[in-house]
Amino acid sequence: MKPFYLITLIFLSACSTTPKLTLRPQEPPPSPSENSAVRYPEVIRTYHLGRYVEPNDDLVMHEEHTVYRVEENTRWDLHIPATRSQCVSPPPAGMADAAFSPVPINDAILAEVNAQKLATIQIMTQARVLSSALAQFQSALQQTRTNLQETAQLRATIGDINRRVEALESTPPPQASMPPAASGNEAPDPLNF
Repeated sequence: MKPFYLITLIFLSACSTTPKLTLRPQEPPPSPSENSAVRYPEVIRTYHLGRYVEPNDDLVMHEEHTVYRVEENTRWDLHIPATRSQCVSPPPAGMADAAFSPVPINDAILAEVNAQKLATIQIMTQARVLSSALAQFQSALQQTRTNLQETAQLRATIGDINRRVEALESTPPPQASMPPAASGNEAPDPLNF
């Protein structure tokens, strides 16, 4: 039974406090002049429409009403203002933009630039010599390939000729039947073989 007393006490304590209403003043919206140098405001157009039938469903009719349409959204203003101090503070005195500062010129920089120019000229000359040597190498390589092909053809031809010669030497010569030699001064009989 004790737990029921505790529960009712909790409910009673929750109901006994009254909420306090505090009103805070609303902060005014930023004035358009503050953002006008940075962003363009959006453009909203108002259209008043009379009665009309829904184009997609001819069973629906719209009564006269007003339509608000956002024509252009807000976007950044990329134009440089007349005075830059209006929207962007200038950089500190010690930090100048390097893109807009002139190139510092002294003897050390001129000597380095001239050394780089000389090195570039030497590299370009060596590149030309190397490319001409490479062209000569390519032509010699092509000539070597041609000579190798001709040598292979000549070796094949010589091998074929050697096989023919060996075939001819290995076959015995045909034995021709010769009539026996006549002894003396007699003429051979042409009818006798």
